[in-house]
Amino acid sequence: MQSKMMTMVKSGLAILFLLSGLAVIAQPDPVLMRINGKEVFRSEFEYACRQNGKLADGVRKQRQDLLDWFVNFKLKVAEAEAAGLDTAEVFRSRLDSCRRQLVKSYLTDEETNERVARRFYDKMKSGRRAGQVRVSHIYKSLPQNISGYTLRKVEAKMDSIYESLGKGATAAAFDAYVKDFSDDKTTFWVRWLQMPAEFEEVAFDLQPGEISRPFFTPQGIHIVKVLERKAIPPFDEVKEEMIRCRTRRHGMDKGTEALVEKLKQEYHYTPDRAGMEELMSKGQTGRTLFTLGGRSYTGKEFARFAAAHPEGIQRQLNGFVMKSVLDYENNHLERKYPVFRLLMQKYREDMLFNEISNREVWGRSKTDEAGLKGYFEDHRQNYHWEAPRYKGIVLHCTSKRVSKQVRKFLKGLPENEWLDAIRLTFNAGDTPKVQAEQGLFARGDNAYVDDLVFKGKEPAPVMSFPFTAVLGKKVKGPEDYREVGGQLVTDYQNYLEQRWIAKLRAAGKVEINQEVLKTVNYH
Repeated sequence: MQSKMMTMVKSGLAILFLLSGLAVIAQPDPVLMRINGKEVFRSEFEYACRQNGKLADGVRKQRQDLLDWFVNFKLKVAEAEAAGLDTAEVFRSRLDSCRRQLVKSYLTDEETNERVARRFYDKMKSGRRAGQVRVSHIYKSLPQNISGYTLRKVEAKMDSIYESLGKGATAAAFDAYVKDFSDDKTTFWVRWLQMPAEFEEVAFDLQPGEISRPFFTPQGIHIVKVLERKAIPPFDEVKEEMIRCRTRRHGMDKGTEALVEKLKQEYHYTPDRAGMEELMSKGQTGRTLFTLGGRSYTGKEFARFAAAHPEGIQRQLNGFVMKSVLDYENNHLERKYPVFRLLMQKYREDMLFNEISNREVWGRSKTDEAGLKGYFEDHRQNYHWEAPRYKGIVLHCTSKRVSKQVRKFLKGLPENEWLDAIRLTFNAGDTPKVQAEQGLFARGDNAYVDDLVFKGKEPAPVMSFPFTAVLGKKVKGPEDYREVGGQLVTDYQNYLEQRWIAKLRAAGKVEINQEVLKTVNYH
């Protein structure tokens, strides 16, 4: 009976484990682990594996190494949060800036933007408005409040100049008018969508050496001369700039307009005709103007927007609708796009990781002199040189007598006072007597050390300081931690890192669901 009961229990447990495994597989994004009680989902670990799964040579890291790295990373982020680093104003500002940059690609229809840019590019390439033109112009600025009399006077002057230039005038004549009459005397390159459309239409229609008739732009009146032309670059090189330029000129890129229309349908944008008609007729309303995603947008909200955008009321309303749709989408990006959520989380946690690591390891390893010295003393045997080095000073002197005096004088002083002693004693007058270089020299570092210490080739004497001597000693290994250099800092960093991780592991609580771990896609 007891044996039968045990069989039934074992069967029940087997079924339970089977159902548990099936439940894990069925969940779209199960909890993989808890770090100090905070849930971490499988998708987050998989994303991290894709981002950090390869070594420098392209070889994939071992799965256990990836898991250990991820847990350590999460423990460091948790410590940064516990220290309140995520509440600092500088941190929040940097994170907001990252989000604004990332959001740009989500709040426009990239395909529409590229299609519009391609169409404009092909149109330019098929005509004469391709590439760039370098121009000079005879230009008079015309203020908005210019009188009719003054305008006619300036226009007559420009016509007179043009007629003069048309009678076989030389390049020097054009340059003279620019110098004597033009408000802008520079030459400059003009690209598409950079200058007013009226200017571009004229400039791109000219060949090098040709001069335009006088024409108006919003800035004033011009006579343009094209000096040279450049071919248009390939589309992929100029696509992004073309989109930005068109946006500056037209106020909203076509991709954003297309996206807004899609989002209106997705979020069930419904205009309230009564509210809009009252707004258009009276200039204000307290009624609902439209609903979006089940939320009502009223005339009061519109009034705040309109106060910051002084335009015609129809343009204000269009702008308010567009901004409301884009803001609604912006507030739902994390829920709507898992990749966006993971990327923003990565930005946030990477920033916290870097800040806390700089406190605990990176910054400390460069400034903690006592720690560096102690680590060096405890691990002195790890730092040796394959060949001896010379620790001392190289002295280039004006005479043999000075050379002897300097050596004798320095022997009675600590090494860290040598250079100051030479400056104050031998180089205090108008004519310096000694040039000195102090340091730790390996063979090949200094030709004079090679000659006098390592028996190398004799170098040419220093001009005006022909007598060279050295003072110091050969050493087989570093005597001071400052003589080791970057390798000591790196080793000390690794030591601090290992000690820190051990502390985090001992204090932290890490729970890993092994069943979910088996389902992780590491690629």
